[in-house]
Amino acid sequence: MTLSHRTLMILAALIWYGGGIALLFKSGSLIKGAYAINPDSMWVYIAPLLGIGIGLIKAKLIFFKSCRKNITRIRALAAPRPWQCYSPGMLLFLACIIPTGAWMSRAAAGKFGYLCFVGGMDLTISIALLTSSLIFWQMKAFSAETGSAYAKGLQPERE
Repeated sequence: MTLSHRTLMILAALIWYGGGIALLFKSGSLIKGAYAINPDSMWVYIAPLLGIGIGLIKAKLIFFKSCRKNITRIRALAAPRPWQCYSPGMLLFLACIIPTGAWMSRAAAGKFGYLCFVGGMDLTISIALLTSSLIFWQMKAFSAETGSAYAKGLQPERE
């Protein structure tokens, strides 16, 4: 099953945004759990602030480049397939990290410090994903011109 470059780009963006939104809700739930255990601790406020700050740094140093690289890779595909929305290495990484994150959340249940840590860490990744998703728009990843002209290194014709 072959897809258009634009459709594959939309699929990649949906996964990118979906991960960011899911982690945002998950981190909020974990921090809320920590607050229920110890509302007087400053860590229920520090963990989210650190998560946001580190997430912005991660976006700039890692996720912007990763997103650009993936968009360029998709544009260069001769016959895009649905599973090519991310590279095989990235898909393998996701297959490992998603269950690990779920396990960490379950392991944190009822443990204040661990809830703050995992909540802050999830927020870091969420902020990095959501912030770096701007690259999809900056690189016009959803434009109808996203396919073959870019793959050949040509600029699309303007009217």
